[in-house]
Amino acid sequence: MSHRVYSIDLIGYGYSDKPNPRDFGPTSFYTFETWASQLNDFCVEVVKDGAFFICNSIGGLVGLQAAVMEPQICKGLMLLNISLRMLHIKKQPPLARPLIKGFQSLLRNTDLGKVFFRTVATPQSVRNILCQCYNDTSQVTEELVEKILLPGLEPGAVDVFLEFICYSDGPLPEELLPLVKCPVLIVWGDKDPWEPIELGRAYGNFDTVEDFIALPGVGHCPQDEAPHLVNPLVESFVERHSATRTGAPSESSV
Repeated sequence: MSHRVYSIDLIGYGYSDKPNPRDFGPTSFYTFETWASQLNDFCVEVVKDGAFFICNSIGGLVGLQAAVMEPQICKGLMLLNISLRMLHIKKQPPLARPLIKGFQSLLRNTDLGKVFFRTVATPQSVRNILCQCYNDTSQVTEELVEKILLPGLEPGAVDVFLEFICYSDGPLPEELLPLVKCPVLIVWGDKDPWEPIELGRAYGNFDTVEDFIALPGVGHCPQDEAPHLVNPLVESFVERHSATRTGAPSESSV
């Protein structure tokens, strides 16, 4: 690999700090603007240069938002099975929106949310969820389950989890893509049960998107399930759009 690669934990996730969202009053802290600012600040303070953002799932929204907020930083965006945000409030029937908001408030402000978190924060639940989104379930190893589960048991993780699953506002991919100035490559595992490729293909029609590549037999996390397919695409994308042929930093957003 001829480029520096960074993989960071967004604030609230992994082993990063987990500020209590309630400390910020009615203003939501865990938003795509917050994470995008973190990503851009990381590039300025650590990478000290522009970067390519290689993003999977909900991380794709973070990469898009970062590229819109500070277009001089992002050299290119590679989006892997970007989240369609099907639970976004704008995508719900108008009559259902008050009910959704009410249920979200119930999760965030009562013990119901913590009970729900305890049911999913177990090895078996994590394994079952991963086996849904990985088409090749042999990739769902005990090591992978542990790496995903353990950060979720850190102090404060439950509050972040509930805050995020109740976050149905913010931008949609189709709102951000027209605003992006850098080249965009979209890659999609065609066996993703959560983000159907039939809906994802529409993103390939935006002017800023140079190509839409389907990966046959791959699920929601192509970079982990099929790195032999994804890594060459990353390298060729970076090479095509690097200002210099060597030493261009790359950024990976989870």
